[in-house]
Amino acid sequence: MKKEIKTTKAPEAIGPYSQGIFTDGSSRLIFLSGQIPVNPADGTVPEGIEAQTKQVFENIKAILATKKGYLDDIVKTTVFMKNLDDFAAMNAVYAEQFKKPYPARSTVEVAALPKGVLIEIEVIALDINPALRG
Repeated sequence: MKKEIKTTKAPEAIGPYSQGIFTDGSSRLIFLSGQIPVNPADGTVPEGIEAQTKQVFENIKAILATKKGYLDDIVKTTVFMKNLDDFAAMNAVYAEQFKKPYPARSTVEVAALPKGVLIEIEVIALDINPALRG
């Protein structure tokens, strides 16, 4: 069965999609829609790829937190970038978010992103029962 994940601590969905979905069964997974660097408190978008990447991860953390999840639970990311010339700067911020083993990742350059942002990241994470966390 799939269930919606929703929080006001990350930007609301701006179309016919959910912030995230989790599966409830033997394979417990969390699928987050692509997150863009919109500050949910005031709707602003920070300047520059580093600040935008940090904001995206704040949004991802907020959604995962609704399921008592963490960045360490992420198994796969897809990074969409407006300009791959910004890859090294994005990658430096990205690397600060994770420890080994790192999630699998794909990174692609796209022509445009919602609201003119520079980056969007979607993730798949494990939905670990909090009682099983060590």
